[in-house]
Amino acid sequence: MGTDSGMTTVTLLTAAPHEDSFNAALAQAWRKGAEASGATVRHFDVTTLQFDPVLRGAYREPMRDEPDLAAVRAAFEVSSHVTWVFPTWWAGLPAAMKALVDRLFLPGWAFRFEGKALPVGLMAGKSTRYVTSMDSPGLWYRLAHHDALAGSFGRATLGFVGFAPVKRSLVFGTRKLGEAARGKWLARLEREGGADALEAKLRRSGVTS
Repeated sequence: MGTDSGMTTVTLLTAAPHEDSFNAALAQAWRKGAEASGATVRHFDVTTLQFDPVLRGAYREPMRDEPDLAAVRAAFEVSSHVTWVFPTWWAGLPAAMKALVDRLFLPGWAFRFEGKALPVGLMAGKSTRYVTSMDSPGLWYRLAHHDALAGSFGRATLGFVGFAPVKRSLVFGTRKLGEAARGKWLARLEREGGADALEAKLRRSGVTS
Protein backbone atom coordinates (compact mmCIF):
# COMPACT_ATOMS: atom_id res chain seq x y z
CA MET A 1 0.00 0.00 0.00
CA GLY A 2 1.22 3.49 -0.83
CA THR A 3 0.77 6.55 1.34
CA ASP A 4 -0.44 9.95 0.31
CA SER A 5 2.60 12.16 0.85
CA GLY A 6 1.21 15.34 -0.61
CA MET A 7 -1.50 17.18 -2.44
CA THR A 8 -3.48 15.40 -5.12
CA THR A 9 -3.05 17.02 -8.53
CA VAL A 10 -5.72 16.89 -11.24
CA THR A 11 -5.80 18.42 -14.70
CA LEU A 12 -8.76 20.31 -16.17
CA LEU A 13 -8.88 20.91 -19.93
CA THR A 14 -11.51 23.25 -21.38
CA ALA A 15 -12.44 24.30 -24.90
CA ALA A 16 -15.35 26.69 -24.43
CA PRO A 17 -15.31 29.44 -27.08
CA HIS A 18 -16.68 32.06 -24.65
CA GLU A 19 -15.71 32.65 -21.02
CA ASP A 20 -19.31 33.49 -20.11
CA SER A 21 -20.81 30.37 -21.70
CA PHE A 22 -22.69 27.69 -19.79
CA ASN A 23 -20.01 25.22 -20.83
CA ALA A 24 -17.39 27.37 -19.12
CA ALA A 25 -19.60 27.57 -16.02
CA LEU A 26 -19.77 23.78 -15.90
CA ALA A 27 -15.97 23.64 -15.90
CA GLN A 28 -15.73 26.16 -13.09
CA ALA A 29 -18.28 24.23 -11.03
CA TRP A 30 -16.26 21.03 -11.44
CA ARG A 31 -13.09 22.88 -10.47
CA LYS A 32 -14.74 24.35 -7.39
CA GLY A 33 -15.73 20.91 -6.19
CA ALA A 34 -12.29 19.43 -6.86
CA GLU A 35 -10.55 22.23 -4.97
CA ALA A 36 -12.99 21.90 -2.08
CA SER A 37 -11.89 18.26 -1.82
CA GLY A 38 -8.28 19.38 -1.47
CA ALA A 39 -7.00 18.89 -5.01
CA THR A 40 -4.62 21.16 -6.86
CA VAL A 41 -6.22 21.84 -10.25
CA ARG A 42 -4.02 22.54 -13.25
CA HIS A 43 -6.37 24.23 -15.71
CA PHE A 44 -5.63 24.73 -19.40
CA ASP A 45 -7.92 26.58 -21.81
CA VAL A 46 -7.07 24.64 -24.94
CA THR A 47 -8.40 27.40 -27.22
CA THR A 48 -5.58 29.70 -26.02
CA LEU A 49 -2.68 27.26 -26.19
CA GLN A 50 -0.05 27.94 -28.83
CA PHE A 51 1.00 24.79 -30.69
CA ASP A 52 0.87 23.40 -34.20
CA PRO A 53 -2.46 21.53 -34.42
CA VAL A 54 -1.15 19.29 -37.20
CA LEU A 55 0.95 16.27 -36.30
CA ARG A 56 3.73 16.49 -38.87
CA GLY A 57 6.39 14.00 -39.87
CA ALA A 58 6.59 10.34 -38.87
CA TYR A 59 4.07 9.28 -36.23
CA ARG A 60 6.67 7.34 -34.29
CA GLU A 61 9.20 10.17 -34.52
CA PRO A 62 7.01 13.01 -33.28
CA MET A 63 7.59 16.72 -33.40
CA ARG A 64 9.17 18.50 -30.47
CA ASP A 65 6.63 19.90 -28.01
CA GLU A 66 6.03 23.62 -28.04
CA PRO A 67 6.15 25.19 -24.51
CA ASP A 68 2.36 25.17 -24.06
CA LEU A 69 2.08 21.56 -25.13
CA ALA A 70 5.00 20.61 -22.89
CA ALA A 71 3.18 22.22 -19.95
CA VAL A 72 0.07 20.12 -20.58
CA ARG A 73 2.16 16.97 -20.90
CA ALA A 74 3.92 17.72 -17.61
CA ALA A 75 0.57 18.27 -15.90
CA PHE A 76 -0.70 14.88 -17.10
CA GLU A 77 2.40 13.19 -15.75
CA VAL A 78 1.79 14.40 -12.19
CA SER A 79 -2.02 14.19 -12.22
CA SER A 80 -4.11 11.37 -10.81
CA HIS A 81 -7.19 12.49 -12.75
CA VAL A 82 -7.97 14.44 -15.93
CA THR A 83 -11.29 16.14 -16.73
CA TRP A 84 -12.19 17.41 -20.20
CA VAL A 85 -14.96 20.00 -20.61
CA PHE A 86 -16.07 21.01 -24.09
CA PRO A 87 -19.12 21.70 -26.25
CA THR A 88 -20.03 18.91 -28.66
CA TRP A 89 -19.82 20.12 -32.27
CA TRP A 90 -20.83 17.89 -35.17
CA ALA A 91 -21.16 14.97 -32.73
CA GLY A 92 -17.48 15.27 -31.82
CA LEU A 93 -14.71 17.25 -30.19
CA PRO A 94 -14.02 20.91 -31.04
CA ALA A 95 -10.98 21.26 -33.31
CA ALA A 96 -8.75 22.67 -30.56
CA MET A 97 -9.40 19.70 -28.28
CA LYS A 98 -8.94 17.17 -31.09
CA ALA A 99 -5.65 18.81 -32.04
CA LEU A 100 -4.44 18.50 -28.46
CA VAL A 101 -5.26 14.79 -28.46
CA ASP A 102 -3.45 14.28 -31.78
CA ARG A 103 -0.29 15.98 -30.55
CA LEU A 104 -0.36 14.67 -26.97
CA PHE A 105 -1.28 10.99 -27.17
CA LEU A 106 1.78 9.61 -28.94
CA PRO A 107 3.39 6.15 -28.93
CA GLY A 108 5.87 5.71 -26.13
CA TRP A 109 4.14 8.29 -23.96
CA ALA A 110 0.41 7.52 -24.04
CA PHE A 111 0.57 3.90 -25.19
CA ARG A 112 3.06 1.26 -26.21
CA PHE A 113 2.78 -1.82 -28.41
CA GLU A 114 4.48 -4.91 -27.02
CA GLY A 115 3.85 -7.45 -29.76
CA LYS A 116 0.20 -8.00 -28.91
CA ALA A 117 -2.90 -6.90 -30.80
CA LEU A 118 -3.77 -4.27 -28.22
CA PRO A 119 -1.28 -1.81 -26.75
CA VAL A 120 -0.40 -1.12 -23.15
CA GLY A 121 -2.11 2.10 -22.09
CA LEU A 122 0.45 4.26 -20.34
CA MET A 123 -2.22 6.42 -18.69
CA ALA A 124 -3.14 3.43 -16.50
CA GLY A 125 -3.64 4.44 -12.88
CA LYS A 126 -5.32 7.71 -13.83
CA SER A 127 -9.07 8.31 -13.92
CA THR A 128 -10.85 10.66 -16.28
CA ARG A 129 -14.17 12.36 -16.95
CA TYR A 130 -15.45 14.18 -19.99
CA VAL A 131 -18.15 16.81 -19.59
CA THR A 132 -19.90 18.04 -22.69
CA SER A 133 -22.88 20.21 -23.52
CA MET A 134 -24.87 20.06 -26.73
CA ASP A 135 -28.08 21.45 -28.17
CA SER A 136 -29.25 18.01 -29.30
CA PRO A 137 -31.87 16.20 -27.20
CA GLY A 138 -30.56 13.08 -25.52
CA LEU A 139 -32.79 10.72 -27.53
CA TRP A 140 -31.64 12.21 -30.85
CA TYR A 141 -27.98 12.01 -29.82
CA ARG A 142 -28.29 8.35 -28.91
CA LEU A 143 -30.47 7.22 -31.81
CA ALA A 144 -29.25 9.42 -34.68
CA HIS A 145 -25.61 9.80 -33.62
CA HIS A 146 -25.27 6.45 -31.84
CA ASP A 147 -23.67 8.02 -28.76
CA ALA A 148 -20.73 9.03 -30.94
CA LEU A 149 -18.47 10.36 -28.20
CA ALA A 150 -18.68 7.14 -26.21
CA GLY A 151 -17.02 5.25 -29.06
CA SER A 152 -14.59 7.76 -30.51
CA PHE A 153 -13.49 9.57 -27.36
CA GLY A 154 -14.50 7.40 -24.42
CA ARG A 155 -13.35 3.99 -25.64
CA ALA A 156 -11.14 4.56 -28.70
CA THR A 157 -9.16 7.43 -27.13
CA LEU A 158 -9.33 7.61 -23.34
CA GLY A 159 -9.79 3.89 -22.78
CA PHE A 160 -7.21 3.06 -25.45
CA VAL A 161 -4.45 4.93 -23.59
CA GLY A 162 -5.35 3.34 -20.26
CA PHE A 163 -7.54 5.80 -18.38
CA ALA A 164 -9.90 4.02 -15.98
CA PRO A 165 -12.54 4.59 -14.99
CA VAL A 166 -13.78 6.77 -17.84
CA LYS A 167 -16.75 8.75 -16.51
CA ARG A 168 -18.87 11.28 -18.34
CA SER A 169 -21.45 14.01 -17.82
CA LEU A 170 -23.63 14.77 -20.85
CA VAL A 171 -25.76 17.91 -20.86
CA PHE A 172 -28.45 17.77 -23.55
CA GLY A 173 -30.73 20.46 -24.99
CA THR A 174 -28.59 23.28 -23.64
CA ARG A 175 -30.39 26.12 -25.42
CA LYS A 176 -33.70 25.16 -23.82
CA LEU A 177 -32.38 24.74 -20.27
CA GLY A 178 -33.96 27.19 -17.84
CA GLU A 179 -32.17 28.79 -14.90
CA ALA A 180 -33.36 26.14 -12.44
CA ALA A 181 -32.15 23.30 -14.67
CA ARG A 182 -28.81 25.03 -15.22
CA GLY A 183 -28.43 25.50 -11.50
CA LYS A 184 -28.99 21.79 -10.93
CA TRP A 185 -26.34 20.95 -13.49
CA LEU A 186 -23.83 23.31 -11.89
CA ALA A 187 -24.50 21.78 -8.48
CA ARG A 188 -24.08 18.30 -9.96
CA LEU A 189 -20.75 19.20 -11.58
CA GLU A 190 -19.50 20.63 -8.31
CA ARG A 191 -20.37 17.36 -6.56
CA GLU A 192 -18.73 15.35 -9.32
CA GLY A 193 -15.58 17.45 -9.09
CA GLY A 194 -15.37 16.75 -5.40
CA ALA A 195 -15.98 13.04 -5.88
CA ASP A 196 -13.43 12.77 -8.70
CA ALA A 197 -10.77 14.48 -6.61
CA LEU A 198 -11.50 12.37 -3.55
CA GLU A 199 -11.39 9.12 -5.53
CA ALA A 200 -8.09 10.20 -7.11
CA LYS A 201 -6.66 10.89 -3.67
CA LEU A 202 -7.75 7.50 -2.36
CA ARG A 203 -6.34 5.74 -5.42
CA ARG A 204 -3.06 7.60 -4.94
CA SER A 205 -3.00 6.38 -1.35
CA GLY A 206 -3.56 2.80 -2.43
CA VAL A 207 -7.13 2.72 -1.14
CA THR A 208 -9.87 1.42 -3.42
CA SER A 209 -13.56 2.08 -2.95
